[in-house]
Amino acid sequence: EIVLEAVRQDGRTLRYAAEVIQQDREVVLQAVRQDGRALRFAAESLLQDHEIAFEAVRQDGSAFQFVAEALHGFREIALEAVREDGQALRHASEAFQQDREIVLEAVRQDGLALRHAGAA
Repeated sequence: EIVLEAVRQDGRTLRYAAEVIQQDREVVLQAVRQDGRALRFAAESLLQDHEIAFEAVRQDGSAFQFVAEALHGFREIALEAVREDGQALRHASEAFQQDREIVLEAVRQDGLALRHAGAA
């Protein structure tokens, strides 16, 4: 309960939680809703959780770099990431770096994201 309150105020406090707490889905979900980059302190198994990954990139698109590779192929996660941070395109799969809609959303958010685009 104490850790849950702490991560609601600052998701990055997950870094200081015991390993068993970093494996707690509810705590991690609250942490990434407050600060998407808190995902980097979550247990490895939770990096593959679709909902946690989506919430993390919705809050901070740069959290896409911490999402499990297996989830990088999920269009809705990649799209949400680039909508929040165009530079997240650099962590997207090659297919998504060539996807017209995803590249357009990334460039709308940050014109310099174009440098991470493939032949879209």
